[in-house]
Amino acid sequence: MDILGNGTAFKAKDNDKKSAATKIKKGKDQIAFAIIGYTLVALFALACVIPFYLIVVGSVTDESTIITKGYKFFVSTKDFSGAAYKMAFKTPETVIRAYGITIFVTVAGTALSILMTTMTGYVLARKDFPWRNGISFFFFFTTLFNGGLVPYYLLCTKYLGFTNRIYALIIPGMFSVWNMIIAKSFIGGIPFEMVEAGKIDGAGDFKIYTSIILPMAKPLIATLTLFVALAYWNDWYNCMLFMSTGNNWNLQYTLQNILNSSEALKKIAAMTGMQVGKLPSEGLKLAMTVIATGPIVLLYPFLQKYFVKGLTLGAVKG
Repeated sequence: MDILGNGTAFKAKDNDKKSAATKIKKGKDQIAFAIIGYTLVALFALACVIPFYLIVVGSVTDESTIITKGYKFFVSTKDFSGAAYKMAFKTPETVIRAYGITIFVTVAGTALSILMTTMTGYVLARKDFPWRNGISFFFFFTTLFNGGLVPYYLLCTKYLGFTNRIYALIIPGMFSVWNMIIAKSFIGGIPFEMVEAGKIDGAGDFKIYTSIILPMAKPLIATLTLFVALAYWNDWYNCMLFMSTGNNWNLQYTLQNILNSSEALKKIAAMTGMQVGKLPSEGLKLAMTVIATGPIVLLYPFLQKYFVKGLTLGAVKG
């Protein structure tokens, strides 16, 4: 018995040694994987950050330096110039008004879009809604076929009165079928028993939506907020279609017109020999990029964790 017992003890010790060696081996593999992963992510991050850094540096570099020497990682005191920003803000009230319009449109449009998208996704994700498949197909069908630009423009201008109205910048982007599909998939992953429990407690559909669905869909809301806010912030197409006066131009379209005016003035000067001074056309493009993307770049870090979580959950569930 003692011999058997000692043999068993030796076997147990051997198994413990093998287990410990396996753990050590796995630990080394994980460390190597982490090093490789972090290195690749760091390189990818640099590939994304460096171009924007070059844009910022180029926007404060003298125009002649950019033309003769190209873009630099560092700008010296001799080559430093704020002429591009000075030209962009030549009429500061115009840019400030455009900023105000863009901020208002982005905030109001994003709030309305999130409300409509999540409400629609919630309804179509309800298992007790008998027509959800038919209505879902109706939404999906609109992504494949549309009436075209001319009927769309006539509808918006002649019948809906979009011309020179601020809501013309909000309504066209207020609903996205793609965002609705993401919302439907995410909300469909919330246990339906929670909805039934709310009904048993006497809650109505809107109460269930506000008290149960929305609090559990915070990652989804943050993700859609970033998507929609970016779309509204970068929109210039609707402004071009419906806004004929500069008083209602948003930031993107205002900056585009400033750049077009600069390019036109430069061409006229080249053809006629007229002296218009030194125009920082290249620096102006970079400065406008910084002016337009700066607020969104500052906002993204606060939504990043919700963005990743909401995007992956919305893509997998359903």
